[in-house]
Amino acid sequence: MPKTDTVTPRTRTLAASIRTVRKDASFGLRELARRIGISPQLLSQWELGLRTPRLEDITAILGALGVIGERKERILALAKGAAEPGWLTYGTPGIPQQLAAVIECEKAAELIVEWSPLGIPGLVQTPAYARALFSNGSSEYDIEQRVRLRMERRRLIVGREPTPFEALIGEAALRDHIGSPATMAEQLRFLVEIAAFRTISLRVVPARCGWHPGIAGPFILYSLVDKSAVVYFEHLSSGAFVPDDYDVRKYRAAIKGIHAVAMSPAESTSFIARLAKETDDAEGWGVAEKHL
Repeated sequence: MPKTDTVTPRTRTLAASIRTVRKDASFGLRELARRIGISPQLLSQWELGLRTPRLEDITAILGALGVIGERKERILALAKGAAEPGWLTYGTPGIPQQLAAVIECEKAAELIVEWSPLGIPGLVQTPAYARALFSNGSSEYDIEQRVRLRMERRRLIVGREPTPFEALIGEAALRDHIGSPATMAEQLRFLVEIAAFRTISLRVVPARCGWHPGIAGPFILYSLVDKSAVVYFEHLSSGAFVPDDYDVRKYRAAIKGIHAVAMSPAESTSFIARLAKETDDAEGWGVAEKHL
């Protein structure tokens, strides 16, 4: 079996897909390994993304588990290019894979840095703010499922062993009202409170600060525990994962360039607090306790 030199976002997503379909079918690791004629150790390596299964291996797994239809086709498509370093997901059918890959990158990260010039980063959104973003024709059920998942993902940066997270936020994202004024004021107050967490850094990039590398657009840099890194770009209905060393170095340099024009964490917290008061002189500041 071929080993992967680098665990790519696509490999991580394929591994997570194998784990998920096995558990959904109520199969134990040893039971499935015996059914397809391999060792439990090898299957475990596939599920951890440490080794890349062949397409025929994936076909055998899906057949043993009775996976059919769109789910089968989606996993087979992943398997066909699992070892490719870059990954571009297209359109609605790719959204579940795109989100799965983001979650796997989050789990494997030792540091996450997000530059978000026009919106509040997802990991520090309140439910009401996220709900307002998702209310674009989706069903109420779909909206609530997406909000629930987003709130669950926040545990990554506020849990018992939090992953360090740095949010670089454009001033426009803080001034643009998503939802009602009360929703926006609540979101801003939440940012002030969560900025007190020792592993979270929030820095505001002021408007009219001149040229800086972030003008090129938003991105997320995942520095992974295996000392590799991935840059992620999210678009309206597609996303791209880029692990190339040259690109990673360019985006690390871009982060330094954004730091050069950003307010300090303390200045940023004070600025956001003033905006919250301007937006809505609301009662109480116990927002974080309600949402964490």
